[in-house]
Amino acid sequence: MMQPAGNSDWREPLALLILRCGLAWFLFVWAVNKILAPGQYVKIWGFFHGVDIGANMPYIMGAAQIVICLAIAVGFWRVVSYGLGFLMHGVTVAVIFPSLMAPFVIKNGFPSNRNQAIALAVLAGFAALWLLRERDTWSLDCWLRRRRGDAGTG
Repeated sequence: MMQPAGNSDWREPLALLILRCGLAWFLFVWAVNKILAPGQYVKIWGFFHGVDIGANMPYIMGAAQIVICLAIAVGFWRVVSYGLGFLMHGVTVAVIFPSLMAPFVIKNGFPSNRNQAIALAVLAGFAALWLLRERDTWSLDCWLRRRRGDAGTG
C-alpha cells in the first residue's frame, strides 16, 4: 500500500485518535446520564453495591467522569486519564461479571445478557489505549511537549 509522501507513520496515530475518541464518547454518555438522571445511579449503587450514595453523589461522579472523558478525548495526561478510563469501566465489568459468564441467556424470548458483551470489548480497547499511550502522538500531551521543545514524542 502506498504511504503519503513525507509521513509514513500517520496510520498508527490516527488509529489511536479514533480509539480514544470512541472510548471517551462511550464513557461520556454514561457520565452525562449521571447528571441527567441521578436517581437511576442512586438505585444502581444501592442494588449492585449495597451502598446508599446519597442524592448529590451522582452529580459529583458525573462531573468528574466528564472531565476524565474530555482528557481522554484530547489525549491529556495520558497515563492518568487513560488509566482512569480503564479503571472506571473495569468497575462496571466487575459488577456485571456474572452476566458476562452467561451471554446466551434467553428471557421472555430475548437474549438478556447479549449487550453486556460490549463491556469486554470496551475494556479491551481501554487496555490497548493505555498500553500504546506513548505512541499516541496526535495527543494534546505530545503537542504541548513539542511546543515546549521537549525531546521525544511521548
